[in-house]
Amino acid sequence: MERQKRRLTELRKRILQVSRGQSGEEDAVNADAGGQAREFEDDAQKLATLELEGNLEAADDDRLSNIERALQKIEDGTYGLSDASGAPISIERLEATPEALYTLDEQKSRDATRQPLLRS
Repeated sequence: MERQKRRLTELRKRILQVSRGQSGEEDAVNADAGGQAREFEDDAQKLATLELEGNLEAADDDRLSNIERALQKIEDGTYGLSDASGAPISIERLEATPEALYTLDEQKSRDATRQPLLRS
């Protein structure tokens, strides 16, 4: 349990560092572009990049939320049990994804129901 807690804490730290780095890069790009003539293609490419980064940031936010929840579950003594059903989450899944909150089947079901929402 202590090993998983260390892994989750390290994951949280790395995601926060990357997030801060992306924010700094955006600020630098905006500062560089100030007052300069721009090409429309450059703007389109920057917009596409920012959209991708926004999607990655949203995924990081979700992952951070799951990490926080998993750390809370360790404190509560419920780590390794699904938030949905209380069923045990496989050790293999927790090794691969220490912030897992659901069994693999439950997660697949949740992902399948969320897909249409992402496309609209």
